Amino acid sequence: MRVKVLSRNPDDYVRETKLDLQRVPRNYDPALHPFEVPREYTRALNATKLERVFAKPFLSSLDGHRDGVNCMAKHPKSLSTVLSGACDGEVKIWNLTRRQCIRTIQAHEGFVRGMCARFCGTSFFTVGDDKTVKQWKMESPEYGEEEEPIHTILGKTVYTGIDHHWKEAVFATCGPQVDIWDEQRTSPMCSLTWGFDSISSVKFNPIETYLLGSCASDRNIVLYDMRKSTPLKKVILNMRTNTLCWNPMEAFIFTAANEDYNLYTFDMRFLESPVMVHMDHVSAVLDVDYSPTGKEFVSASFDKSVRIFPVDKGHSREVYHTKRMQHVITVKWTSDNKYILCGSDEMNIRLWKANASEKLGVLAPREKAAMNYNQKLKEKFQYHPQIRRIAQHRHLPKSIFCQIKEQRIMREARRRKELNRRKHSKPGSIPVVSERKKHIVAVVK
Repeated sequence: MRVKVLSRNPDDYVRETKLDLQRVPRNYDPALHPFEVPREYTRALNATKLERVFAKPFLSSLDGHRDGVNCMAKHPKSLSTVLSGACDGEVKIWNLTRRQCIRTIQAHEGFVRGMCARFCGTSFFTVGDDKTVKQWKMESPEYGEEEEPIHTILGKTVYTGIDHHWKEAVFATCGPQVDIWDEQRTSPMCSLTWGFDSISSVKFNPIETYLLGSCASDRNIVLYDMRKSTPLKKVILNMRTNTLCWNPMEAFIFTAANEDYNLYTFDMRFLESPVMVHMDHVSAVLDVDYSPTGKEFVSASFDKSVRIFPVDKGHSREVYHTKRMQHVITVKWTSDNKYILCGSDEMNIRLWKANASEKLGVLAPREKAAMNYNQKLKEKFQYHPQIRRIAQHRHLPKSIFCQIKEQRIMREARRRKELNRRKHSKPGSIPVVSERKKHIVAVVK
């Protein structure tokens, strides 16, 4: 005779202590859960709404400068240390944890045009309108010591930018030409030039460390190789490029901030057309900086706003602005991928969250699990009209909103005019030019 007996193991449903959660047996058979998708959709909708409710990106304002903030630099070894240079020649070192200025230096007469930290973090360099390059200690002077630079190099022309090599005691400055300097010498090791216009920005590649990129006022972006002491190639755009930034994860990719309100992401091997055109700003883009992951970058614009773009998308995922913030001159993404710093005309440095609705501080395991679950739900239903509308909606200042509207009308009028010209012309006489190729004039090798 066969006897069927129910066998239950108490370990499957009995709590070990009163503090544990009750164990609930679950059957994951889809036939038993007919409304799973509608229920998940409702949860995704609520998660999207809550994300917009909790989007409070502004953290604090670092005030203390007496003139507009013109440039900033990150400390390569310390997350809490940031350097800033102002239009009155003053350099300040900030502690972000305490949100205080810990040191002030009167570095130059006139503007501080550029600054960068040495790769080891022991010193930093500044250039200014007084035709000097100065190297300063990162630590404050001891009691009784005067605030003096370690080295001062007096140049023949005004330097407009500076950047340090990522691994060696070498730095580059730009002005009428790009000069490569050894830290121990008072004359440049080599000078690189291509054309006769002044160069506004120079940047070392963080991966292929011998490569440099520079932006000139004659609309050129020029790439150099330090080992050959010659320019490699240059791309000429329709309008001037203010600055560029290399992707820290992909050696060939860089993004250029342009005067025509756009940003262009290029692959240096194929400069004939950009990989992506990023369009959202309504005035000249003045600065750009990549996140440490290389998947996003932040841009600062003359239209008084800061935008965050995914590298592979043409439009921004986030826009930051305040009533008091004026033209944003410089922007930096911190090395822990959590915060964004921007310096603007009205003498303030502002600290923002990189993810506007992120909860700061230590998360409990259940909070972390809920956050990950909600994130997956939002990704699953991101293309549903209602969820997409809520996730993409942003309040904009009236000036930016009206300019976007005006530019949309102008763009539509240009498109309509081109269609009409093509319609009433001989077939093939007016070729279709893609948006990516429209802005490139030529590539010279």
